[in-house]
Amino acid sequence: MPIRIYDKTSAGRRFSSVNLNAEVTKFSPEKSLLRPLPKTGGRNNSGKITSRGRGGGAKRQYRLIDFRRADRDGIVGEVVGIEYDPNRTAHIALVKYTDGVKRYIIAPVGLQVGQKIQSSATEAVEPKTGNNMPLKLIPTGLAVHCVELQPGKGGQICRSAGMYARLMNKEGRYATIMLPSGEMRMVSVDCRATIGEVGNPDQQNVRWGKAGRMRHLGRRPITRGVAKSHNAHPLGGGSGRSKGNRPPCGPTGVLAKGGRTRNPRKHSSKLIIRRRVSKRYGQVK
Repeated sequence: MPIRIYDKTSAGRRFSSVNLNAEVTKFSPEKSLLRPLPKTGGRNNSGKITSRGRGGGAKRQYRLIDFRRADRDGIVGEVVGIEYDPNRTAHIALVKYTDGVKRYIIAPVGLQVGQKIQSSATEAVEPKTGNNMPLKLIPTGLAVHCVELQPGKGGQICRSAGMYARLMNKEGRYATIMLPSGEMRMVSVDCRATIGEVGNPDQQNVRWGKAGRMRHLGRRPITRGVAKSHNAHPLGGGSGRSKGNRPPCGPTGVLAKGGRTRNPRKHSSKLIIRRRVSKRYGQVK
């Protein structure tokens, strides 16, 4: 049972559940792939808060993930173990190549310890789970993750737990992929992707249950704007907690809901065939 629901022994346990991480087989990280991860508390180099609601949290180290895998073309790697990564929702797999080099990759569903994986820019590699290759070599209809947006830049799309993109079509210099949000976009056929779905899909079913577990993640409480004074927030002040007939916004007055956050002049916007499906209104944006 990947998700465990405990007995209701306290108010915090009543509505909480935990992920057992049943796929994890290795419990100590590879020291050569660890890097320090300093905390900023949401502050910039001047000490001013630029990102609200951040601070505290458990100390952790960053695991170097190989999102490119291009320099490992033609070299067979063996999965040494599946590990928990505190920096992401997905699990990571430690791969040891035949030349002795060790790398971390995002662990897809079904990846087993001892399995051989490989990356290649030619048709010499079979399109099976864990293998990495350009989209032009991947059969249409397969699920892929860690998809590049620009050739050689490294995987940027579908990297969180349970995510995958569906390769719909290939025509000319571009391939069409369907993203989890419902967006359909074109990507160069020279962009690489890894076969399979990202592992740990049960992560979305975890119920945190209490504020203390959020503090462990480094997330501090955020006071509602209507509960603040008029000089601290545009929605604050007044008799009672009234918004004053203005739409929800942040402390600086920037609209918080309903507005588009993507720059329409962005170069890659012309490659989007269909925008994502709005989760709030159930329609394509």
